[in-house]
Amino acid sequence: MLVLTRKKGETVMIGDDIEIVVLGSEGEAVKIGIRAPKHVDIHRKEVYLAILESNREASAQPAVSPAKLSELLKKRLKQ
Repeated sequence: MLVLTRKKGETVMIGDDIEIVVLGSEGEAVKIGIRAPKHVDIHRKEVYLAILESNREASAQPAVSPAKLSELLKKRLKQ
């Protein structure tokens, strides 16, 4: 792990196109800004882990055949 000391307004670059800006701090909390291309997903770690778990759960669900899906949709539309 790289550990850096930065002051308010100073930045850290990741590669050529991701910039982390220190916006300020209050107590033990640090406020940062992140400039990155739109195609780069940025999440807090707890959100990222929740997304991974949700994806794992979704992929573990049994696949529904197109015929069965069509049958379920027809039943649903008749209700």
